[in-house]
Amino acid sequence: MERKMSWTVADAVDYKGFPADRSKTGGWIPAALILGIEICERLSTMGIAVNLVTYLVGTMHLPSATSANVVTDFMGTSFLLCLLGGFLADSFLGRHKTIAIFAIIQTLGTGTLAIATKLPQLRPIPCHASASLTCKPANGFQMGVLYMALYLIALGTGGLKSSVSGFGTDQFDEKDEEEKAQMAYFFNRFFFFISTGTLMAVTVLVYLQDEVGRSWAYGICSFSMFVAILIFLSGTKRYRYKKSLGSPIVHIFQVIVAAIKKRKKDVPYNVELLYEDTPEATRIHHTDQFQLLDKAAIVAEGDFEGNVVSAPNPWKLCSVTRVEEVKMMVGLLPIWATTIIFWTTYAQMITFSVEQASTMERSIGRFQIPAGSLTVFFVAAILITLAVYDRLIMPFWKKWKGKPGFTNLQRIAIGLVLSTFGMAAAALAEKKRLAVARAAGATTATLPISVFLLIPQFFLVGAGEAFIYTVVSWYQW
Repeated sequence: MERKMSWTVADAVDYKGFPADRSKTGGWIPAALILGIEICERLSTMGIAVNLVTYLVGTMHLPSATSANVVTDFMGTSFLLCLLGGFLADSFLGRHKTIAIFAIIQTLGTGTLAIATKLPQLRPIPCHASASLTCKPANGFQMGVLYMALYLIALGTGGLKSSVSGFGTDQFDEKDEEEKAQMAYFFNRFFFFISTGTLMAVTVLVYLQDEVGRSWAYGICSFSMFVAILIFLSGTKRYRYKKSLGSPIVHIFQVIVAAIKKRKKDVPYNVELLYEDTPEATRIHHTDQFQLLDKAAIVAEGDFEGNVVSAPNPWKLCSVTRVEEVKMMVGLLPIWATTIIFWTTYAQMITFSVEQASTMERSIGRFQIPAGSLTVFFVAAILITLAVYDRLIMPFWKKWKGKPGFTNLQRIAIGLVLSTFGMAAAALAEKKRLAVARAAGATTATLPISVFLLIPQFFLVGAGEAFIYTVVSWYQW
């Protein structure tokens, strides 16, 4: 019996609901099947986002500000819908079904976008705007079809982002030292696949959009995601499925509601009197910060639905551990808030900076660099910065200060400073570009100024993201 139990994973089951057999489920092969979904998601989302503004301005004839808003709304919605995806995965569907369903939704979205960019009826009549000619913008129906495609993709992205990395880590047992080491290696490979997908999106896919046709490029995204879904589903019998502990969003609201209901009660001087039902090994000890939330753990009449032996109503009484988890989340809010301005600068890199590039000289010999592909310098900056930090800065800092690198707050500060310099470089580049535009006149389609003038802003903001993104992701994990 002991031998049989040693081959099962305590907190995971197989596809039939039986305890997961360690030798037949989980590990590297199932985790690798999941990574295909991630690389296709990055290929679709980033490939569309970095070059969408040129389509909106050049083909749909929208103003620059409106086009930038469409792109930022699309990206912002993609991230906000992660909350919906996470809630559905934790409360109802589980991560496996969530990934499958939302991957299908994204496939439908990219397929719809391929059709929208192919049919002449779904875009306005071709026109070249000039000082004397104003092109007719896309009508409501045409924009409606485009929005439907974009927000299907955003919905798919939100569901996938909330579950892919988590389901990947579910394939490893944290209590097993060998598998725990494999999990850390999985995170490295996961980030590598994100970077690979992004690089392919801003180079190969953007080139296909500009030189072959957008419908072909988006069709490739749809087909590749369809293949990734088939590969993902082929591993259904080999995956490990963790037992759901409920949605963290629901848990947060339970603590807040319980604390509000008991706002007039006094927290006992002896914190041992507060309610706690979490096993000793996983308990979080009480802290004195945000004491208003402690009221959610005050035991009062009516908290138990029958007798004291039964479980309490979680909307009336919460354990100290759950309250402390919410306190930790509240403590992280200022850290997340400091990155809002950074993501504003990030949005400029995939909107206005791409518009800048489209007006500048982008030729290298006979080859013309697609405007959206300038973001490759942004991605390269992230990879270079991470490599330099890991291989040079961390060893140097350890020898000099005796610490293994900068603290998390220092890394966020460095990232914000670098992004500030990046925006300063962008301002100087735009000042130079406008001066050249005034000298060249309104009839000049391509300004006689090299697009490589924009590299400093992409590189500095990319380096800033390398410092900020890894810290924020670590706090979220």
